[in-house]
Amino acid sequence: MSTMIAPDSAPGLILQNVSLRLNGSVLLSIDCDIPPGSILTIMGESGSGKSSLLDFIAGFLKPDFEAEGEVVLRGRNLSNVAAQDRHIGLMFQSPLLFPHMSVLQNLTFAIPPNVKGRQRRREIAEQALVDVGLSGFGTRDPATLSGGQQTRVALMRTLLAEPEALLLDEPFSSLDQTRRAEVRTLVFDLARKNGLPVLLVTHDEEDARAAGGMVHYLGANETENGCPLNGQPQR
Repeated sequence: MSTMIAPDSAPGLILQNVSLRLNGSVLLSIDCDIPPGSILTIMGESGSGKSSLLDFIAGFLKPDFEAEGEVVLRGRNLSNVAAQDRHIGLMFQSPLLFPHMSVLQNLTFAIPPNVKGRQRRREIAEQALVDVGLSGFGTRDPATLSGGQQTRVALMRTLLAEPEALLLDEPFSSLDQTRRAEVRTLVFDLARKNGLPVLLVTHDEEDARAAGGMVHYLGANETENGCPLNGQPQR
C-alpha cells in the first residue's frame, strides 16, 4: 500500500536518503527533489551505479544489490509499489521497439486501456507521429527507420503511456552528433511540456549542458555536487 504525503512537499520525484550497496560496499548515496518539468543529470564512471539507481527507482533492482531510502513520486511513496504500477517511463540506449509490430502498432500498444475505440487510439498514435515529424511512418517496419527516427518513436511510445516521471539511461549515445542534438532537444522539450520530472544518466557533459538542470556526480564529494540551472557542469 502506498503512502500519500502532502502534495506541496513532493511535487515531482523525490529520492529520500537513497543508497545502494553491492557486496557490502556503498555504490552511491543521493538525496534530491526533482520538480515537475525539471531535469536532474547523474554523471559518473562505468560501475558507479548510475543505471542501478534507475533500476531502483523503476522497481526492478537486481537482488545482488541492497538498497535503502524511499522513492516518492507525485506524493506517492513507491516503496511497496510493483514496477508496472509506478507510472514511470524509461528510455534506454536502444529504442527497444517491438520488431513484430508496425510503427503505429508500437504506439497504440502504449496507450492506456481506458482510451476506448480502435479509431480513437489510432488517431492519438498518428498525431504523436505528426508531433515528432514522422507523419506517414505508421505502416513502416521499425527496422527500416534510422536511429534518430527509432528514438523519436520510442519517446512518443513512452509518453503515450502517460508516465508521471521519465528516466533516461543514455538514450542518445548511439546517435551521431547532429541527430543527437536534435533528438535530445525534442526529448527535453516534450518532457518539460508534459511537466515530467526527469532523471538523466549520462557520461557526456554536452548532454548535461543541454538538459539545463542540476548535475550530480557519483563519486564526488557532496560539496562538489550540484550546478546552476544554466547547466554548466562543475569540474
